[in-house]
Amino acid sequence: MSVTVEKRIDQPGNVEHVSAAWDLKETIREEEDVLRQRHGFFTDAYRRSRAHLLFENDDLVAFACVRRDGYLLFLGVAPDARDRGYAQRLVAEIAEEHRSVTCHARSTNENAIGFYKHLGFEVKRRINDYYEDGGDAYYLKLGRDSLRDRLAEIVHG
Repeated sequence: MSVTVEKRIDQPGNVEHVSAAWDLKETIREEEDVLRQRHGFFTDAYRRSRAHLLFENDDLVAFACVRRDGYLLFLGVAPDARDRGYAQRLVAEIAEEHRSVTCHARSTNENAIGFYKHLGFEVKRRINDYYEDGGDAYYLKLGRDSLRDRLAEIVHG
């Protein structure tokens, strides 16, 4: 079976795919207890960001929302679409567009922290009570001597 992967972008102010992104975020939250943002917060942040979206045969399978300053607000990949390089591809595209890429990750989300470190992100600090539910976060930044070049290779083949 052939799978067509299509990249789409929602520019700031464009919410064409916000419902699909919300549904995917909720699927991830229900299965993994991460991405716990409330609907209003999520849609407002999505509206203000640039959303990079990957679709397989017209189904949203991955998305990343980034602010103008390179701060990664959300990164999500459908559980059944993992291990296809989608998250790396999205982060690579964001890294190409921004001099600095940063994000927060829940301190208990070992998968996310491991993923970001694998790409060359460095933990800059821990922030206690960062999340609404009292959860702690790590602030991460893509390092200068990171895999930025390797990430660019992913985009350009």
